[in-house]
Amino acid sequence: MHLVPLPALADNYIWLLHDDEGNAIVVDPGDATVVEQALVTRRLLLRAILLTHHHPDHIGGAAALRARHGVPIYAPADERIEAATERVGEGDRFELESPRIRFEVIAIPGHTLSHVAYVGAGTLLCGDTLFSLGCGRLFEGTPAQMLDSLDRLSTLPAEMLVCGGHEYTEANGRFARTVDPGNAELQKRIREVAELRANLQPTLPVSLASELATNPFLRVDTAAVADWCMHHGAGDDRVARFAALREAKNGFSG
Repeated sequence: MHLVPLPALADNYIWLLHDDEGNAIVVDPGDATVVEQALVTRRLLLRAILLTHHHPDHIGGAAALRARHGVPIYAPADERIEAATERVGEGDRFELESPRIRFEVIAIPGHTLSHVAYVGAGTLLCGDTLFSLGCGRLFEGTPAQMLDSLDRLSTLPAEMLVCGGHEYTEANGRFARTVDPGNAELQKRIREVAELRANLQPTLPVSLASELATNPFLRVDTAAVADWCMHHGAGDDRVARFAALREAKNGFSG
């Protein structure tokens, strides 16, 4: 299975997965034109669409793609996603024939209340919940919900490839460095990211193992991150620590 991040809109990634026989699926197609161009260039047939949440930059091209290709659209049970043909939620499993992939669905509320992730073929397709070195804003959910969602993702196999919905890694790294400046793995990742972006390359996908070692939002229980949170008034409660981190990132301009 081949995994390709397709840059779209300002800083989105549409994820394209395809096999050697030319069968493809796309995840969170915010722009149908980007997908159509990739299908033509790579000589692929679109077989299915997966949506993680309802935001327009993730679903904006889904209806047009379905109209042209007649493919199913898997999406969470949210009436704001009108184009969906297959509703999925926590614990659901489904298998596509072409390309042959089995997916498990995990409910990960926080960024939105109906947000889901798809796990399959060694990939974690997590929309705007988990980014490299960061996490999504809490537009609908609570800090407790988002932290629980990140905790659940943290238990997946370490070799899983994290496929977030945006190219935010450089900015996330600048914030992460203020929280966990002594983290050698974080410093290494920041250097790697700088080189990738200097060469106009994506910083995703990235292994979950890397994120567990570097992402402060997955490390609220580590001594360094807990100490930072304590000095920002969060105390010993891990939800409060996460909330302090997310609030600080909201206002960060470094």
